[in-house]
Amino acid sequence: MVSEQTRPFGFRDKLGYLFGDFGNDFTFILSSSFLLKFYTDVMGVPAAVVGVVMMIARFVDAFTDVTMGRICDRSRITAAGKFKPWILRMSGPVAIASFLIYQSGLAGMPMAAKIAYLVVTYILWGSIFYTAINIPYGSMASAISPEPGDRQSLSTYRSMGGMMAGTIIGALVPMVAYRDVNGQAVLDGGTFTLIAGLFSVLAVGCYLLCYTLVTERVRPQDTPKSKQPSTWSMLKNAASNRSLISIIVASILMLLAQLTIQSMANYVYPNYYNSPKAQAASTFLMLGGMSVAAAIAKPLARRFGKTEISAATNALAALISLGLYFFRPANVWVYVAIQTLNWLGLGVFAMVSWALITDVIDDAEVKNGIREDGTVYALYSFARKLGQAASAGLTGGLLTIIGYDQTTAFEPGVINGIYSISALVPALGFGLLAAVLWWWYPLRKAVVERNVATLKRKRERGNQE
Repeated sequence: MVSEQTRPFGFRDKLGYLFGDFGNDFTFILSSSFLLKFYTDVMGVPAAVVGVVMMIARFVDAFTDVTMGRICDRSRITAAGKFKPWILRMSGPVAIASFLIYQSGLAGMPMAAKIAYLVVTYILWGSIFYTAINIPYGSMASAISPEPGDRQSLSTYRSMGGMMAGTIIGALVPMVAYRDVNGQAVLDGGTFTLIAGLFSVLAVGCYLLCYTLVTERVRPQDTPKSKQPSTWSMLKNAASNRSLISIIVASILMLLAQLTIQSMANYVYPNYYNSPKAQAASTFLMLGGMSVAAAIAKPLARRFGKTEISAATNALAALISLGLYFFRPANVWVYVAIQTLNWLGLGVFAMVSWALITDVIDDAEVKNGIREDGTVYALYSFARKLGQAASAGLTGGLLTIIGYDQTTAFEPGVINGIYSISALVPALGFGLLAAVLWWWYPLRKAVVERNVATLKRKRERGNQE
């Protein structure tokens, strides 16, 4: 049911939800974009090892994400809501754990000790504390408003929050954290550690704003524990849910493409083009592309459907990435301009992706009769982490295959290999993503509208009773 005693949904909620992902991505984007670069270039750990560590952490997430989702679904509804209290509880721990990962002062330790330190701090941050704040945050969207238009707005504002964090990280790190060594751009470990600490402080501030500004309105009645489905029953329902499984696969492919672009930018710009400043400028152009996407996503989604426009724009991004591989512009600014078009294509899907998962939650409720926001979102979050791991594992392995390390980072054969990875992996990810959305994911515009109408009638009957 929707509480009638709370203020109406409005800009305050959208702004608060924006700050939630702003805080999330001060640590998530820092990890997905720079963890590999920091540990290869500063700590001296082989790229393949870093990739394997990130993949191992995702196996831990298979348990922690689902567990946190079940905790959310079974949490008691408080005056602040069901999900908001977790944001307040976990904002400090997630920020501290993120900062601990990037301690350049430990670069002189034995290799085994550095790898062990990475394993412990990375799992502590990503598999425990980030999970404990991100699952409630994402699940909260369907509790803020039951209306599809409001949820689309929340998805757009969430993406904008992540985009803002990505812009700050993408611009500040290349501008500040590199130093010139014999004409080559080298990452400075001490500066990077200070930057990581700054981002952790900013993350806490953003989480507190999210907690203060957002209101949970949809307050379902607590389900007695005796009537709550078992974890096995939940997983069985999920395995047979075509919309959930296909959006999970789509999410993995999206992050494979997106995070490979972000991660490889740390090698393409300083190593291939020897221009960290161009990387910083590209971040602002990316912001421009994503801003255009934010402006057009909602009207296009209303007219054609979220699934339909997402498939089309990702197909376009696949063609652009493939063109980059064959064209290989010698001028870095031509490369930046073409990548901006890529971000425009990806941006449309990014703006609607969180609304898609609320569509999946609605679809699951229509089919199973039980609303499991936390559980469904937990499975989706786990899929996103699989995408992060797939990107890190694949790029780390490929960098090792082409012979990248601290001593070969600027050799001609290595930098040409860097460029090939940065173009071909996203082209594959974008292309497969478009195919999954068009031919496998079932929630087209008409189906979503039918589900919304069904649940609206259900809730009206519940209010009358």
